[in-house]
Amino acid sequence: MSSVESHPDKNVIRVQLTQNAVLSNLSELERSELERLLTVVDCNKGDFLLHQGVHDMEQYFVLDGILKRVVANSLAKEMILRFADERDMETSYAAWRLGTPTPYSIVSVTKARVVKLPLPQWVAFMEQHPAIKNSFEYAVMQLMSEIMAHTITLHMLDAPGRVNRFMRKHPELFERIPKKELAAYLNLSAETLSRLKQRGKI
Repeated sequence: MSSVESHPDKNVIRVQLTQNAVLSNLSELERSELERLLTVVDCNKGDFLLHQGVHDMEQYFVLDGILKRVVANSLAKEMILRFADERDMETSYAAWRLGTPTPYSIVSVTKARVVKLPLPQWVAFMEQHPAIKNSFEYAVMQLMSEIMAHTITLHMLDAPGRVNRFMRKHPELFERIPKKELAAYLNLSAETLSRLKQRGKI
């Protein structure tokens, strides 16, 4: 981990920050202020950025690669709630505001690079910049709506319907996510996903 300023790819990282959906409207002064709070993290596949059940939470902005939000029960059965790729973010803002442990983990699906900062620092930054806070909270509501729609999809659509909906909603991710991870997200076996593809159903 390193600061943006001390990172060898700092110029690339600064460009990537301007492309993030939440941060794209920051002024140069605001971006410089935020940059001083950020830590760059390079992740390997399977690395945990956040563990389910903790109170120490952070805000993440994805620069490269893909993350997943995943919840597990006491028997270690997992459900993937969403994926996040470049220009996206991950957060446990709602849990932090409610004072509850985070209800899910955030894990790297592929090799990835993110920038992060503690949630209290991110919230303090937003309090100084109301336009950013409005943009961020709108993005959080979109994520919650997306997860709700996905949960409904798992119950209402058959296997081909679930796959086709994902391809329609996230065409840029379909070939990038390992098929085992994608199958788990869609509540299918990897074999079923492969069979649907072979039969031309997807």
